[in-house]
Amino acid sequence: MFGVVFPNRSFPLDISTFTQIDTFHWVLDMNHFVGEAYDQISEMCIFLLNNFNLPPDKALAVYLQSPGSAFVFCGAVTLARPSAVLSLQWPEAGSAAQMQLTAGDSSSLSAKIGVSVEDITALRSMDVVAERRIEKLAMKVGENLFNFMQSFCGVDGSKLVVPMDILDRWFKKFQEKAKRDPDFLKSFAL
Repeated sequence: MFGVVFPNRSFPLDISTFTQIDTFHWVLDMNHFVGEAYDQISEMCIFLLNNFNLPPDKALAVYLQSPGSAFVFCGAVTLARPSAVLSLQWPEAGSAAQMQLTAGDSSSLSAKIGVSVEDITALRSMDVVAERRIEKLAMKVGENLFNFMQSFCGVDGSKLVVPMDILDRWFKKFQEKAKRDPDFLKSFAL
């Protein structure tokens, strides 16, 4: 039906690695896979297998759950897009109080990846999460530019004055930082 790979972390895993909850839902308990280091898994590739016939109006949706948190939509694959590399943005783990309340159910104390068959139309509204992520990224880059420009500002009455080549200088510095430090761009990730 489907398979997953955690780049640099695993061989391809098929559906048998997941626990099937019902006909349309599967869960991978990350404690069995990586223990408590689930948050170090930052990418996942999910793909449909050739012999699986997903209806054209359906998708395989992927959800993430940190210990004590609710499931959060991460991405999906469809017949039109039979594979995807998803960035795993783990939700904040629940508070200690929440975890104590669920301690009777030890399965809720581990991180999980959920996969479910869902209507494509229902998932389109969930892309709002991706749009917000892009908006926040743009805001962080804009803030970086603003801070750079502010350090070169002069004041002329009620106007801020910056050198004409300020955008070129900022962009060059931004690119150089990204080349020197691979973690620089990750600091903008959300």
